[in-house]
Amino acid sequence: MASELAFVMINPYPISKSRTGGIIARYLARTDLNFVAARMFGPGNDLVREYADIVRRAEPATETNALIADYILRAYAPSAATGKRRRVMLLLFEGEDAIQKIWDVTGSATMKWGSGQTVRDTYGDYILNDDGSVRYFEPAVLVAPTMTRAARTLHLWAKHSEKDGGLIEDAMDLGDNPDVQRTLVILKPDNFWSRSLRPGSIIDLLSSAGLRIIGVKKFSMTVAQAEEFYGPVKQSLAEKFKEFGAGRVASALTRELGFAVPDTCVMDLCDRLGPIFANIQFETIVKFMTGYKPSECPTEDHNVHGKEECLAMVYSGVDAVNKIRTLLGTTDPSKALPGSVRHEFGRDIMVNAAHASDSPESARRELGIIQVGQDSIKPLVDQYYPV
Repeated sequence: MASELAFVMINPYPISKSRTGGIIARYLARTDLNFVAARMFGPGNDLVREYADIVRRAEPATETNALIADYILRAYAPSAATGKRRRVMLLLFEGEDAIQKIWDVTGSATMKWGSGQTVRDTYGDYILNDDGSVRYFEPAVLVAPTMTRAARTLHLWAKHSEKDGGLIEDAMDLGDNPDVQRTLVILKPDNFWSRSLRPGSIIDLLSSAGLRIIGVKKFSMTVAQAEEFYGPVKQSLAEKFKEFGAGRVASALTRELGFAVPDTCVMDLCDRLGPIFANIQFETIVKFMTGYKPSECPTEDHNVHGKEECLAMVYSGVDAVNKIRTLLGTTDPSKALPGSVRHEFGRDIMVNAAHASDSPESARRELGIIQVGQDSIKPLVDQYYPV
């Protein structure tokens, strides 16, 4: 069976209620599909109307189609009072029979099972009045039941991706506090080595910061990006070598030579060994993030997407940098507090589940490298559903 491209749109309400992590976890853990792209949208009125029209006119015509179309017009459109947009997160999954697998995990829009087995049973609502009319409807996510509907929907969203997607900084639930910060979080490759709840669970833990996700990007870091991103680490690694290496160097020399080596000689040797140590560690970090050591990767391939997978998210809110770093925990998972991301999901100082910017200035630099706002949706849509 040929590979298909399926989508999941997480609706504005569950995003505003920080249910995003739990929803993502369901799809990662309950399908064998590849999670290949993610993008945040703030749909404009044109996109909303066109999308509602696709759903309303879909064959066969059903009452559910009309219910969802009306929901889109109401829940996806910018605020009529302020013009501020609502956040929608679009996820793409590929694999055999992807459309049906996503449909099965999602469940009925009218909650026919009602037992928590599906995403909609757990995160959605469908409440009727005594006369059978709909009192409240929140389907949590929107998906496509057929490949034809998936293709039409994704072509529409890809068309509007540059204008309506990226970093949604004017969403209606973000507030207008002048002290708002942006910070970058990257879920590292160890979260994607096997299909699991981990990425969604980490997002769920971070939701307790009370911040808002304004941008998201599933990507594979290039060697060039990793070299630039982790470049500042090189000098600090050389300096750190003096802290923990001096004693080891002195002990080894004394043991091998049979006399105590003067401190000045030890520190001189550490000055020489520090850059060598830093370079080795730097290459190890880049390989962990990309799958390639810079020294073993041809220069012309440094800008080619690596073999490892990451998920970048941009959080916005007051004191965002400190709030996220507190929830992540210390770099060394063995020293992180119980309940922190790194304590729960990290293995060592490098394989520690996630990276977070250490200052607003670092966030600006890192966002410039990762380019979370860059469109990764359209190329996949064109590949799977050529016009």
